[in-house]
Amino acid sequence: MKTSDLINSFSEFKELKNIDRETLMKILEEVFRATLIKRYGTDDNFDIIVNVDKGDLEIFRNRLIVEDGEVTNPQREIAYSDAIKIEDDFEVGEELSEPIQMSEFGRREILSIRQNLVSKIQDYEKANIYQKYKEKVGEIIVGEVYQPWNKEILVVDEDKIELSLPKSEQIAKDHYRKGDTLRAIVLKVEMKNNNPVITLSRTSPIFLERLLEAEVPEIYDGLITIRNIVRKPGERAKVAVESYDDRIDPVGSCVGVRGSRINGIVHELRGESIDVINYTSRPDVMIRRALNAAQISTIKINEEEKKAEVFMEPDQVSLAIGKGGHNIKLASRLVGYEIEVYRASDEGYEDDVALRDFNDEIDQWVIDELIKIGCDTAKSVLALPKNELLTRTDLEEETIDEVIRILKSEFED
Repeated sequence: MKTSDLINSFSEFKELKNIDRETLMKILEEVFRATLIKRYGTDDNFDIIVNVDKGDLEIFRNRLIVEDGEVTNPQREIAYSDAIKIEDDFEVGEELSEPIQMSEFGRREILSIRQNLVSKIQDYEKANIYQKYKEKVGEIIVGEVYQPWNKEILVVDEDKIELSLPKSEQIAKDHYRKGDTLRAIVLKVEMKNNNPVITLSRTSPIFLERLLEAEVPEIYDGLITIRNIVRKPGERAKVAVESYDDRIDPVGSCVGVRGSRINGIVHELRGESIDVINYTSRPDVMIRRALNAAQISTIKINEEEKKAEVFMEPDQVSLAIGKGGHNIKLASRLVGYEIEVYRASDEGYEDDVALRDFNDEIDQWVIDELIKIGCDTAKSVLALPKNELLTRTDLEEETIDEVIRILKSEFED
């Protein structure tokens, strides 16, 4: 088998693995040098010439010509009588370079060379992919859906590198078919069993941040700073923005004229409602802005415990809580305070009982969960349908049934 035939036999593998021919030649030289060391004990008196354009490789062994009978190391020296058989004008003291033919390598050596070449190329490709995507962590990539599965979506990039979008990193309303174009950020890159694993995400706050940077030039240029982003992927998001230039309206710049800038992002996030809020270091003002859907009467802040008691009219409570409790939960995460909603007036609740008075029958953590959604009295809990209580809280159905039973028994008594 000729050297060129050996190289050409890997051309198909090279194309599939996306490795350029020059790199393949360098790897091939490394593999042959390793073979020479194994065969001759050294490679320092061998020259390997790689012709990238022709895809050819030649090996030459260099030996010193010595007088007959004075050869002490056949690997480095050759007798004068043997040298003139190769070329009759050689003289003692000159260096002889003779080609090493592929026929001198045995079948097992050729097989070993092939296996080592495949292994080296695979290792090179894995390291290259890992490094490439390690530098892209936090960046948006565009790929093609190769195979949608129940637990993940297999995506390929323009170089046919495989990427994974797990179910946990997908928006609930995401539905992709084979061949669809998909946008996501590179969440993390890991080496598992010596293979690079690239994980994508569409639920990370960073994905929304990158989308805003792409749509809002003022953010990309640093004129507007994103202070915080919180999301309930596919449902709602809150973004706190700030500008140090008084001439720039950070909220208006992000939203755009008639929502021109934000609408594309909302569409990409499957209808996710995005509240853009002007950041301030004052927690009371920030809480009001975060709960902008509701009119707040007063706010009591406990700095030590990072808690805020918000009082508002009864008809504003549901607005503050939001669908599924998303609004108040996201507002709490955005400002960094645990927000509890209370009614400012108790008209119609004269015979009501504070929920905290039931702490001898209901676990405190259950009471706290209900207070978070604005249900601070027995009647405020009973006024809501059970399904709504299930949606707004993280309580189990059995727990809610028991709470309702206890509260109802209070008024029946």
